[in-house]
Amino acid sequence: MSLQGAPSELNSVSFPREAAALLEKAGEWRALKKGMTNRSFLFTSGDARYIIRIPGEGTDKLINRKQEADVYRAISGLGFCDDPVYLDESSGVKITRYIEDARTCSAYDEDDVRKCMELLRRLHGMELKVGHTFDVFDRIEFYESLWGRPSVHKDYEETRERVFSLKPFIDEQKKRHCLSHIDSVCDNFLVYEGGIQLTDWEYAGMQDPHIDIAMFCVYGDYSREQVDRIIDLYFDGGCSSAERRKIYCYIAACGLLWSNWCEYKYLLGVDFGEYAQRQYQYAKDYI
Repeated sequence: MSLQGAPSELNSVSFPREAAALLEKAGEWRALKKGMTNRSFLFTSGDARYIIRIPGEGTDKLINRKQEADVYRAISGLGFCDDPVYLDESSGVKITRYIEDARTCSAYDEDDVRKCMELLRRLHGMELKVGHTFDVFDRIEFYESLWGRPSVHKDYEETRERVFSLKPFIDEQKKRHCLSHIDSVCDNFLVYEGGIQLTDWEYAGMQDPHIDIAMFCVYGDYSREQVDRIIDLYFDGGCSSAERRKIYCYIAACGLLWSNWCEYKYLLGVDFGEYAQRQYQYAKDYI
């Protein structure tokens, strides 16, 4: 299928009839800001606008698209995000409706952050189930295995050993196990008149839901005081000292996780610069 004005990657994708009809009427293609995992394009078809996602470099090794589709089925109709118009479980190409006048959460606006924490609480409170787990420590090791060379950080082995030393404490804590977003960073919360949605469920899986708080924090470049405030917003002031320490442990582990992820992307020619360094620093600071 040849699409006038569309990104060339789409010409090799086989779309089902409904999606093909939508794309064949498409016009006004526009590249959106390149995401950390994918590239996205905005297009108009008929009287509506849509976003099409094209997986980025190395994504086939990072994301299980069948598991992503299972997550969308689990949250379908629950108001966390619009159901995809189209999702290819092999290529990862996805089409969604564009939310007019939506903006991403402002990481330093307390009202925005409060709404994000409320949405996470609602997600976690539903205790949804899927058939796969996102294990942070397993993924740290998996991203390492993709490098084929030592880390760029000279003290990596020491940092890694200290992060893994936190695992016994995490494991002994009492916790729930339910569908968690995993990539619950401020840029994935879309705020619009009358609502808020959480997008990009690629990494979602069964986990202790408190890891979503840690993920929100490591992306936001927050100080220790700001991290504590976000924890308090999620728990409405009722976080125990053990739960808080557990979230600090998750922050250290998540920092190393995304630092390793960035190292793999760097080998593919994608450099996240300061963001990658910040993630590694979170791992060191929160140990």
